[in-house]
Amino acid sequence: MTTSAAAPGAQRGRLPLLRAAHLGPSVAVTTVTLLLAVGQDLPAYRAVVVTAAVFAGQLTIGWGNDLLDADRDRQVGRGDKPLATGELSPFLVRGCLAVAGLACVVLSLLVGWRSAVVHLGLGVGSGHLYNLRLKSSPWSWVPYAVAFGTLPAVVTLADVPPSWPPAWMMVSAASLGVAAHFLNTLPDFAADAVTGVQGLPHRLGPVRTRAIATALLVVASVTAALGPAGAPGVQAWTALAVVAVLAVVAATGRGRAPFVAAVAIALVDVALLTVVAG
Repeated sequence: MTTSAAAPGAQRGRLPLLRAAHLGPSVAVTTVTLLLAVGQDLPAYRAVVVTAAVFAGQLTIGWGNDLLDADRDRQVGRGDKPLATGELSPFLVRGCLAVAGLACVVLSLLVGWRSAVVHLGLGVGSGHLYNLRLKSSPWSWVPYAVAFGTLPAVVTLADVPPSWPPAWMMVSAASLGVAAHFLNTLPDFAADAVTGVQGLPHRLGPVRTRAIATALLVVASVTAALGPAGAPGVQAWTALAVVAVLAVVAATGRGRAPFVAAVAIALVDVALLTVVAG
């Protein structure tokens, strides 16, 4: 759950507390939550609260990750990591993590205990389990599958009356989550090798990692497009056609083209889950 390295000092002065929270991924997951809430016609109050709860949970995962990885990041000269460079105080980050954690619990409970149990136990819990234990194991993909796969349930269980999302939606979201994990590791392979991080993608190598990520994204697309009851609409078929073209680029392209194509498929998947399917 890290980003690629930058030159030491290159990122100084750019909101170090937010950078340490992995703001980009945190905002991405929060945005998906909001889109799911809108797609599921969640009442406005509940949509705002459940989205805020997810954002608070993502902050705790990001800060927890950088606190645990500070020594590793310092070892490989990660100038984009404010805890590693000394730009940010660990005491301050721990305090912010505690406040965000409390906010996450309170906000989660405000939309019902069912949504709270799934979010806190399976969503946020999986993120911290990844940070603490599974990041360097062959099971590194499991927290992503669980957290992303249950994210639609966090939303639908926050509704009145609460309900579980359809299985196809959870399968599609889980596939998207594991693919995101695989893609996220690619820029950090060299640094992770130095510090001994050996999750499943590292053990598979970059070529197989990219290929599996692309396949999982295609699975997520097909599941989201064909999963809902009734015949797929024009939007769904158009999305699948775009995914097919992007998958070819991801499989045969050179340079950064495969990575960019895979990210584009992920964006289409999000649209299918939150707009077309919703």
